[in-house]
Amino acid sequence: MIKFENVSKKYEKKDKFALKDVNININRGDFVFLVGSSGAGKSTFIKLLLREEVPSEGTLVVNEKDVASLSPRTIPKFRRNMGVVFQDFRLLPNKTVYENIAFAMEITQQKKRDIRRKVPVALSLVGLSDKAKSYPNQLSGGEQQRVGIARAIINNPVILIADEPTGNLDPQNADEIMEILQDINRRGTTVIIATHAKEIVDKLQKRVITLDKGLVTSDVQRGNYTNVKQCYL
Repeated sequence: MIKFENVSKKYEKKDKFALKDVNININRGDFVFLVGSSGAGKSTFIKLLLREEVPSEGTLVVNEKDVASLSPRTIPKFRRNMGVVFQDFRLLPNKTVYENIAFAMEITQQKKRDIRRKVPVALSLVGLSDKAKSYPNQLSGGEQQRVGIARAIINNPVILIADEPTGNLDPQNADEIMEILQDINRRGTTVIIATHAKEIVDKLQKRVITLDKGLVTSDVQRGNYTNVKQCYL
């Protein structure tokens, strides 16, 4: 599914590596937390997965594709197998909830009948069937993030990447969002979550990959932030 082999990334304008000699395997159906302080390399990790960047050294394979070998023409198709959930939601303010989700299908030129069939299913999955005609400014933060998740999964991605999905939410909404993400994972989608939410990581006891100054300092099944602290000692 995802394989980092001695992957390093160094940006031209910086003297240090954003990632250094990363070796990680993530299998289909895994649920992974990616943790580390600001500047640890989490954003670069995600950018490499999305083929926004390519490794300076090593090989990264995602869905049996060597990301560095992808041509510009093939990158959009490659990304259709991945959904992304953002901390700041990134909803289109002038479109309804239904239209925001449908838009993710429209840009891939899917048939209108398929859009009419799939959008209500996605809304039901995130518990927003009654909000289809609402606009983003009429929703709470938790509801907006649910729309973001529905949009991210509408094209049935095999990988879902969530970048600080609970960062702008209160604890109750954060727990509800995490339950939705776990439900999506139970349906077979590989879920990768970059987060600083220690309490959530500790509570769920999933796989935890820790980055520090570009290095993988810990990769623990059923991990928590105790493991993270220990790796810094």
